[in-house]
Amino acid sequence: MESYKLLDKIENVEDLRRLPDSDMPLLAAELRDFIINRVKINGGHLASNLGVIELTLALHRVFDTPNDKLIWDVGHQAYAHKILTSRKEAFSNLRLAGGLSGFTKREESEFDPFGAGHSSTSISAALGFAEAARLNGSPEHVICVIGDGALTGGLAHEALNNIRSDLHITIILNDNEMSISKNTGHLAHHLAKIRSSKGYHHTKKATRSILMHIPLVGNALFKGVRSVKKAFKNLFFKSNYFEDMGLYYLGPVDGHDYNALKNLMNAAKEYEGASIIHVKTLKGKGYPEAEKAPDLYHGVEPGDQRAHKVNFSAKMGEILCRMAENDKDICAISAAMKDGCGLSEFSKRFGERFFDVGIAEEHALVFAAGLAAAGKKPVFAVYSSFLQRGYDNILHDIALQKLPVVVCIDRAGLACADGPTHNGLFDVSMLCAAPNVQLIAPTSFNSLERAMELALSSPLPFFIRYPNAGELPFTLDYAPTTKDPFIRTSFDSAARCDCFIACYGRVVSEAQSAASSLKKLGIKCGVILFERLLPLASPAAALSSILDESKKGAPLIFVEEGVKNGGFSLCLFEQIRNKQSMKGRPCIIRALDCGFEKLKKGQSLFSSCNISAADIIALLVKELGI
Repeated sequence: MESYKLLDKIENVEDLRRLPDSDMPLLAAELRDFIINRVKINGGHLASNLGVIELTLALHRVFDTPNDKLIWDVGHQAYAHKILTSRKEAFSNLRLAGGLSGFTKREESEFDPFGAGHSSTSISAALGFAEAARLNGSPEHVICVIGDGALTGGLAHEALNNIRSDLHITIILNDNEMSISKNTGHLAHHLAKIRSSKGYHHTKKATRSILMHIPLVGNALFKGVRSVKKAFKNLFFKSNYFEDMGLYYLGPVDGHDYNALKNLMNAAKEYEGASIIHVKTLKGKGYPEAEKAPDLYHGVEPGDQRAHKVNFSAKMGEILCRMAENDKDICAISAAMKDGCGLSEFSKRFGERFFDVGIAEEHALVFAAGLAAAGKKPVFAVYSSFLQRGYDNILHDIALQKLPVVVCIDRAGLACADGPTHNGLFDVSMLCAAPNVQLIAPTSFNSLERAMELALSSPLPFFIRYPNAGELPFTLDYAPTTKDPFIRTSFDSAARCDCFIACYGRVVSEAQSAASSLKKLGIKCGVILFERLLPLASPAAALSSILDESKKGAPLIFVEEGVKNGGFSLCLFEQIRNKQSMKGRPCIIRALDCGFEKLKKGQSLFSSCNISAADIIALLVKELGI
């Protein structure tokens, strides 16, 4: 275990505040080393955390947290914040089952007033805290830290539009040159230096007071001076969006200069109103590899493993590129997740047909609907947990109009390290309620390719969901049903089966394992794999046909890596429950109760959610009376 001169002495923020300013450079270096060493072991978000070390130190030393509320957008850059707020010892369990969350979490600490995991929410949440403080007559200050990339999300601008100028709220704009245009030059930095000084604020207030007290012409003089000042600024800096929104703008400032940050934060704290501090940072600061390639070191695998993995994301991108060579109408859309969703190669080869809309999933869906209505073939690749943001657009703009938009739902299923904010467990239940849509969940690359071909020739909205994993090749040995090749079984004859497991997605591996174990007990268990989920008519017909041929009363268990309410299993059961073949047949639906299940220390994903092979075996053995 490493030893640190300063960090070892810090157990809480009070310890941090007792240190002199001169210790901050060394403490920043120690924090970077501590984070790098831990993330290399457990994995996690690296570059974003290394870029905000000095910023985090200044925030906790200037503001009175947790009395002052500090809110981090997404929360994936809050590692130093966690370490400094009494969670240093628990940091070795970061992102492990039962350990610290990789994001901010209310139940974890009073220093996390608002949980996160998705982007662009911080300003809205901070505004809620600030308005509550105003209504309560509380003197607390509210601070939120938002990255420039998060400002591509419309939610952030909706919040900015509603901020009262008299609220005690400070927005820290962490600009690491991801989205915001540069505002550089000697004059800009000179202005920032002047505006951060206490003298500037006192002079500004005094000038206003003097002018406003001049009889008859005072108000007009003040407005005139303010207009001249703004015109002068606009001459050099053009319009400042944030000041136009009523915020007091401070910056830009070097985000790795602790003293400069401290001065600006003190200025914002003294200012009697809403302010924004524009901070310029370098993602991956202090780790050369991450500085050179911050996108590659945004998320690091345990052990810092960077071996190439062929997963569904990469395979989808490969298939799409091959299809786009022969079809000039195919377009690809990303919501700031080009690399994660396998679209990097498409963006290079077909740049004119690739669109990265930023963190704006709602816009991406409506934009895709517009492309489809104009005769193009749009493919929107998005994480399951981020697709949730566009549910209205799926219903209103795509399904209602029966537009042939293709949505590739990545990261479907349980997320281990990233936790409940990134669990892809709601997309199926969302889509089961949507009319006019098709949904396929391939388990092999062969099925993925056939699904893509079908999707891009479909006249209706088409969704394809897959996990953050590779294929399950054993499912290729399953026999397709005669009417639908996307519904397959592990058996040749339903009549010989003692019981059945119906499932979709990667949980089929647990079903297959359970069936193999039951075979050793002399029980023949048939696995029914549904790759086609919607429309429900096809799976319902296939399942009814299988059960018609089966032994009377042979138990049927539905296993689903998704939420139970409104999920595929429940909807499919509703379709078949009154069939003759269901009479006297025990049926069990084993799915997730809420989608926010906690992973238990030492247990697998499936075990934590009671959908493992062992859970399936226990249920079937009980039903069979063995």
